Order: sequence, then structure tokens, then C-alpha cells
Amino acid sequence: MSGSAWTRREFFRRSAIAGAVALGGPALLTACTQTSTGGSGAGGTLDRAKSAGTIKVGIANEAPYGFTDSSGKVTGESVEVARAVLKNLGINDIQATTVDFGSLIPALNANQFDMVTAGMFINPQRCQNAAFSTPDYTAPTAFLVPKGNPDGIATFDDIKNKNLRLAVLSGAVEQGYAQKAGVPDSQIQVFDSQNTLLQAVTSDRADAAALTNISLNDVVAKNPGANVEVTKGFFPTIDGKETVSAGAFVFRKADTDFVNAFNTELTKLHQSGQWLPIVTPFGFSQDNLPGADVTTEKLCAAA
Repeated sequence: MSGSAWTRREFFRRSAIAGAVALGGPALLTACTQTSTGGSGAGGTLDRAKSAGTIKVGIANEAPYGFTDSSGKVTGESVEVARAVLKNLGINDIQATTVDFGSLIPALNANQFDMVTAGMFINPQRCQNAAFSTPDYTAPTAFLVPKGNPDGIATFDDIKNKNLRLAVLSGAVEQGYAQKAGVPDSQIQVFDSQNTLLQAVTSDRADAAALTNISLNDVVAKNPGANVEVTKGFFPTIDGKETVSAGAFVFRKADTDFVNAFNTELTKLHQSGQWLPIVTPFGFSQDNLPGADVTTEKLCAAA
């Protein structure tokens, strides 16, 4: 797997807000709050959380994964999916601590909280330091195009072969994807925000804009009057390898019984169809549901 497949997550980081908030309650946690020491079996993290009816989780204040909204509520795709899974495990309350994205795994291992609900991508380096759940979602690339997709755009090859103008986000991996697919630099325009990508397409300065379908679906949802749509997501083939990016929940390596129990309920949520209505408000679609061939083991071993 191309190394570039694992950098995408960094381009959607938001500034983290120090402090914490309890979901559905007024109690505040700080980043230095200590929690359980982890572990499996009787008296382990899962048993303690079930007994208490509550669990501490880590987020990075990053929409649409785990963030504090304008009303002060902690929400997001990862938070809401975790809430549904944990409820099925008998854990009805979540308390969320906000830390910088890069500090999530160190804080988890320092027992500041018991799992991470931040939509974190699975990659080999992270797998060395923490345990990941079954993939919760994948983040395929897609194009923002005028309504009706008049140029029939589906892949970067279409951009290249039809001599179309492509808008990309500064610093994001899509520019590299386009270049490695053979799209000339003369056809690529770089913009500094998702809103300027939208404006480029709606003002006919670009024929399409490339980003994850999650982000583009969110842009469309927030701009219902824009005459645009999002194409079907796909995983670009770079250097002969498909680039699959998948997000999951993160646990301490010692919490094997917790991971196994969580995976059982997460798989049920995916297979029952209950996952989709939970994630749709955050820009996710059926395209983001992981296929059977997208596994934690493969992603942890990817090179």
C-alpha cells in the first residue's frame, strides 16, 4: 500500500480545544484525568465500564468524526457510532476528553481515557502502539462536479483524457493522486479551503474538485443551494497499489476482551443496516461502509 494513503488524515485536522465535556452531563474532565489501568478479563476495562455504566473516550475536536458542536454537545460520526455500540454492551454514558490528534494514542496509553473515538485511520505505525477495532468506515476519493456530471467524471484518468480542469485542496493527497495518474500540472488548480473548491466548481473555474467523499458530502450538505453533486467514491491505484484509507476505534493493546466485544457489536451494526442512518448526518454514505476485504490485519501490515 502506498505510504501516501496514510497521510490523508492529517489534512483534516482541526485545532483541538483543551478540556473535556461529558456527553449528556455537566461533569468536566481535564486532559490529565487518570482512569483505569486497562487490562482484560474480570475486573478489566470492559467489566469496569459495564459496572459503572460509563466510559471515558478521547476525541480531537475534529468534524465530522468527534467534535463539540455550537451548542456544546460532543458528537460526530465516531462518537455516535461508539455510543450505539457501547449501549449494546451495557454502557450508556460516554465522557469525552479533547486532546490534540497526535496525542490521542499516548493519552490512551497513559490511562487518561479508555478508548479513542476520533475516526483515526489504521496504519502500521499506529498499530505498533495501540489496538484497532474492525474498520468502521473507509474514505474513498470522489469528485465534486456540476449537477448531472456533464463531463462523465469518475476517475483521474477521465480528468487527464478529457483535458479537464481539476481543483484540489492545498496540502491534501489528491494533488499527488492526480499527478501520479498522469494529470498534467497545467490542468490542476490548488485552493486553500473546501469552500473555495466549491466556488471553483460553481463558478466554472474548474470542471471538478477532488477530495474524500466524506468531506465533499459534508460540503454539499452545508450548501444545499449549490448546483453540484458528488460522484461515487473510489480508491485510486497509485504505483500499482490500491490506496485504502479506513478509520476505526482505538484501544490499549491489553484490552483484548474489550476490542473483541466491541467488534462483535460493531459488525452487527454494519450488517443490520443501523449504521447508515447514524452516519449519514455527518456526510457518510453507503460508499464508506468497509468491504469484507478491508481488514485491520491487512491495514496494520500494509507497507
